[in-house]
Amino acid sequence: MMSSTLVETVSINYDDFNDSFLTCGTCLCLYDSIEHNPKLLPCSHTVCKNCLERIIAAQPLDTGSFRCPICRETIHVPQGGVSAFPPSFLVNQLLDLMASQRRDVVPKCSIHSNQELLFCETCDIVFCTLCTDNNHNGRGASEHTVIPFAIAIKRMSEILLYKAHLCIKNLNGAYENISDELRCLEQSVDRTLDSINRSFQDVIAVIEKRRHECLQLVRKIREDKRTVLKEQLDLIHGEKDKVQLDCSNLEYQVEVRNITKKISDLNEKLDSTSNLAEPRENSFIKYEYKHNDALKQIESSIAKFGQIKISTTFPALCTARVGEATSHLRCTAQVMTVDYHGNPRLTGSDPVTAELRTDKGNLVESKVKDNDNGTYDIVFVPPASGRLKLSVNIFKRPIKNSPFMIDVSDHINPVWKLGSRGSGNENLMQPVRIAANPNGLIFVLDTGNSRIKIMKPDGQIDRHIGPEGLENQSATGLSLTHDGNIAVVNWRNKNVSIIDPEGDLVKQFTSTEFIEPTDVAVNSRGDVIVADSGAAKIFIFGQAGNLITTFGSKGTRDGQFKLISSVTVGKCDEILVTDHRIQVFSKDGKFSRCLCDSGKGQYGGIAVDTSGLILATKTEKGKCYIQVMNSSGKLQYCIDSNADKLKRPSGIAVLPNFYIVVVDLGNDCVKKYRYK
Repeated sequence: MMSSTLVETVSINYDDFNDSFLTCGTCLCLYDSIEHNPKLLPCSHTVCKNCLERIIAAQPLDTGSFRCPICRETIHVPQGGVSAFPPSFLVNQLLDLMASQRRDVVPKCSIHSNQELLFCETCDIVFCTLCTDNNHNGRGASEHTVIPFAIAIKRMSEILLYKAHLCIKNLNGAYENISDELRCLEQSVDRTLDSINRSFQDVIAVIEKRRHECLQLVRKIREDKRTVLKEQLDLIHGEKDKVQLDCSNLEYQVEVRNITKKISDLNEKLDSTSNLAEPRENSFIKYEYKHNDALKQIESSIAKFGQIKISTTFPALCTARVGEATSHLRCTAQVMTVDYHGNPRLTGSDPVTAELRTDKGNLVESKVKDNDNGTYDIVFVPPASGRLKLSVNIFKRPIKNSPFMIDVSDHINPVWKLGSRGSGNENLMQPVRIAANPNGLIFVLDTGNSRIKIMKPDGQIDRHIGPEGLENQSATGLSLTHDGNIAVVNWRNKNVSIIDPEGDLVKQFTSTEFIEPTDVAVNSRGDVIVADSGAAKIFIFGQAGNLITTFGSKGTRDGQFKLISSVTVGKCDEILVTDHRIQVFSKDGKFSRCLCDSGKGQYGGIAVDTSGLILATKTEKGKCYIQVMNSSGKLQYCIDSNADKLKRPSGIAVLPNFYIVVVDLGNDCVKKYRYK
C-alpha cells in the first residue's frame, strides 16, 4: 500500500489578499471597472486610473512623463493619455475571480459535506479521505504530497500570477525593442534620404560643370570670330581713309601724270577691295546634343545610378563557426547569416560588427570581411595564449550564442610531415638543408642518401636528383640560384657544384683556402656565398667561380665566428651568418650588427621572408624551436609544437602565403608550418 503525506499549509486571509493584490497602492481604494480602473505601467506596477490622472495633472511642466509612485521610474505618457495605458489583465481577472467566490469558502466533498477536499500533488488528483478510505492509488510513487484543495488553488493562482508577470515583463521588453527599431528605422531613412540628395547633387554638379564648359566655349568662339572680323573692319576703315585722302589732294594737282598715276593706284585698290568685301570669318555657331548617343548613355547611367540596399537578416538566428586559435597566427571566425525563416542569406552588405577582448578585458584588433555570399569572416591575430571573448552583432543586435569563447594555444603544430629514416622513396637519412623556389617547389638535401628530394607544396614527392656534387654522403649546403639551378657545397671534397633541376652538373669550383665548407647561399647578383666552419670564414665567389673576397675569423667578437652553422641572404643582399648568435654583414662583407646573442644554444638554419621577417631554428638545452624575428632582430614569438616536437632542426625555407618548411635532422623528416 502506498502511503500519503499531508502537507501543513498556511491559509491567506481574504482581506490581506485584497490589500495586497486588489487595492491601489496610492489611494488605497479597491480596484473597480470605473473610477479606479487598474492600469498597467511599463515598469509592471499597477495604479488606478484616478490616481494616474491626478499625478499627471499635478506635474508643474508639461514634460509628457511622470514618475511611478511605487518605484519612481520615469514613465512616458502615451498619445491617448491615461486611457491609453493598457488595463491590468491579471488584476481584472482576480477581481472577477473574487467576485465569483464566497469569502472563506472551503471546497467540500459532494458526498461527505463535512469533509474538506484534498489535493495530491504527486498524482494530480482531488479526493476526499472518506471516499478513498484514507488512501488513493498513485502512479509509480511510494510517497504522496497531499495539501488542502483550497490551498492548491491559491498556490496555482500564485504560480499563474508569477508566470503572467514574467510574460508581461518579456512583452514589455519586446515592445521597447520593437519601438527602438522603429525609431532607428526613421533615423536610417533620414540618413538615406540625405545621402540620396547629396549624391544627386554631385550628379547635378557634373552636369552643371559641363553646361558651364559649353557656355564658355561658345563665348570663346564668339570672341575669336569677333577679333578676326574687327581686324578686317579696321583694315577696311584704313583703306577707306587712304582713298579719301588721295581724292582730297586731287584739286591741287595740275599735272596729268600724277592724276593718271592716282587713277592706276585706285584701279589696283578696286581689285583689292573686292577681297575685303568677303568676311574672313563667319557667324555660324550652333549647339547640338543629339549628334551621338551621349544622351542615351546619360539616361542609362542615371537609371543605374545609386541603389537602395535592404536586408532580411535575422540576427537572433544567425550563427558563427568558432574554433581553437593559435597565438601570433592569423585566425578566422565565420558568421553565417539567415533570414527570419532560417533560410541562408546569399548576399552581403549587412552591418556586421565584432569586438574581441582578452580575459583581462584588453581589446584585440579584428576585421570583418564581407564574402558577398551571406557569410562574413572575422579575422584576428591573438597576441598570446589564453581565452578570448568574441561578441558579434548585426544591426547592433547579438547573433545566436554571442559572445563566443575562443581558446588560444601557444603551440603551432605542423601542417604536414613527411619522412622517416631510410633510403626509400619517402624516406630521408640525415637531411640537413632545405630550399624552396617562388612557386613553392621544395628541395631537400638528403645527405645520407646522396640525393636531393624535390617535393610539391602539399608534401607530394616530385622526383629525386643526384648524386652529381653529392658524393660520399658529404653535401651539407644547399641554395637555389636565380636562373633555376641548384648550388651545393660538399665538405669532404671541398667542391661547390652548380647543377640543373635535372641533376646534371653545370659547373664546379673550389678554393685552396677551404677547410670545411658547410653551407652556401646565392645573392641577387648571382654571387655564391660559402660558409666554412673549419676556417671560420665566409667566401664570396662570382658567377664564374672566381673568388671575390673573404671575411671573418675564429672568435666571439663582432665579425668573428665560433662555429658557423648556416648562412643566407636578406632582402637587400645583406649576409646573415649564424653560430650561437646571428650576425648581419653588408653584401660586401662588412660587419653591420649582431641580432641575437643570448650566449646559449646553437642555431641550425636561417631564412628571410619577402617582408623582412627572420626565421631561424635553434636548439638550447635539449629544447628545439623556431624563432620569428623582425628585421631589427627583435624576437616576436617562437614556434613550438606540442603534438610533434622538433629534434635537431637544421634547415629552414620560406614558402608563399606565410608557410615554412623545416628539416628535422633528429627525426629524419620534413615538416611544414604556418608562421603568420
